[in-house]
Amino acid sequence: MPSMENIRDNLLSFFKPAVYPLRFGILITLLVMIISISCWQYLNWLAEPVCTSPSDAKVVTVEIRPGSNLKEIGETLERNKLIKSGRYFAYYGLLTGQDKKMQAGIYQISNSWSMKEIIDCISSGKIATITVTIPEGYTVKQIGELLSQKGIVTPEQFQKALNADYEYPFLEGVTGTGPQRMEGFLFPASYQLRPGMTEEEIIKMMLDKFQSVFTAELQQRADEMGLTVREVVTLASLVEREAKLEEERPKIAAVFLNRLDKGMRLESCATVQYILGEQKEKLSNKDLQNPSPYNTYLHTGLPPGPIANPGLASIKAVLYPADVDYLFFVARGDGSHYFSKTFQEHQKASRRFQN
Repeated sequence: MPSMENIRDNLLSFFKPAVYPLRFGILITLLVMIISISCWQYLNWLAEPVCTSPSDAKVVTVEIRPGSNLKEIGETLERNKLIKSGRYFAYYGLLTGQDKKMQAGIYQISNSWSMKEIIDCISSGKIATITVTIPEGYTVKQIGELLSQKGIVTPEQFQKALNADYEYPFLEGVTGTGPQRMEGFLFPASYQLRPGMTEEEIIKMMLDKFQSVFTAELQQRADEMGLTVREVVTLASLVEREAKLEEERPKIAAVFLNRLDKGMRLESCATVQYILGEQKEKLSNKDLQNPSPYNTYLHTGLPPGPIANPGLASIKAVLYPADVDYLFFVARGDGSHYFSKTFQEHQKASRRFQN
């Protein structure tokens, strides 16, 4: 072990006047390099994603207000825990020349994105949209619930918006309030919705979609059949709720049209389920005696309006039904149906497939 005298001599030797400037310069250079490397690593760390674990990643909706500068945008992002430093965000934006490219809007930003990805998103103006798919056959009530679950609308405001004034030819003469007023015309499709859209704007988007889908050709065909748009959609909603297989839609539509021609009650289980507000596997006698005008087991003709929002396939099935004489159908239990021309044949099929 070196003695204190040896240590002292070594130190004095290191700092001898002849070599002191050179060695001091080396120390300063090393110190500067260490600090520079540390700073570079720290800045790189600041630019990395806040979240590095896929299981913890989440998307946050952020609004960038018009006129916001880099400092304000950085503070917003840091407050939402999307970046580590709002101050460095502003510096990074200046360094990369993106300071004049920031665009106002509502964005969906993941905490798994790097600072570069976030700046690229905001500077490109890729405003957030939420994709919502409305399944064919959904009722207006179900559509409202779906939008509410996704945090896009509030149930109360959606119900209120259903009663707003919408100027479309197919809604002329429609009476009533609430879901039944719009039933059948909120077209089922995938929609790109912007955060902050009003309930009225969303409803109008779906009505616009229906209007574009129900073309002049389909309108002409409905006129040839002596049916109004509302009557077509009402029949199509029954087809939508009854059919499980695509190829059976025209046959089911034909059954309903044939029964209407003969003055027979439609006797559609789907209309009773609409009244009950639930999909019961088997309807009771009490259910079938429900006095609602929508009950096609009691009332002849079409129900007062659609019972769901049908897709284009069901609409076309009504306008271009199968050329068959069937008057009855019964579910086989595998999604398909057995079709009959006579009541006796139908009774046999019912005993066979439903017992």
